[in-house]
Order: sequence, then structure tokens, then C-alpha cells
Amino acid sequence: MNLLRRAKKNPADTVVTLVGKPGCHLCEDARAVVLKVTADLGATFEEKDVLQDPELYERYAEQIPVTLIDGRQHDFWRVDESRLRKALGG
Repeated sequence: MNLLRRAKKNPADTVVTLVGKPGCHLCEDARAVVLKVTADLGATFEEKDVLQDPELYERYAEQIPVTLIDGRQHDFWRVDESRLRKALGG
């Protein structure tokens, strides 16, 4: 048995952030997937508008929608439901 294996993180202790902007159809598609997965697994969902945050705009303007898990970039443009579930431990 490998004692160095990391314990699985509880999805309820995870924050998934969707960085997007109003009127973005890809953002709407991504929101639907993220909302479904976070609701199923109990993770926290938050959304940030790239147009309201100069730092986010500088970093992600060409990649929106961007999905962050606990502040680290997970995906951009499209959200794959199974990949997000796996990253959240579900």
C-alpha cells in the first residue's frame, strides 16, 4: 500500500469559478455544465465577469469562458463535464 498517496479532496471544500462575460454564448454553455456538476457534487460555484476585473481581463480575455478550480485554471472555451467531475473527485 502506498502511504504517500494523497487523500481525495472533498468536492464540498472546492470552489469552481467561471470567468466569462455577458452575452457570451460559450459562457452560457459552460455555466450550465459547471452549475450541474457543482450542484451534483456539492462544490461551491462562483462567477466573475472578465469585463469588471482588469487583472482577469489581462490574463483571460482571449480564452473565456475559463474554469478555475480553487483559483487554478482547469479549462477554457468549453467545459467537459466528465473531466470537471474527475477533477473535483466525483
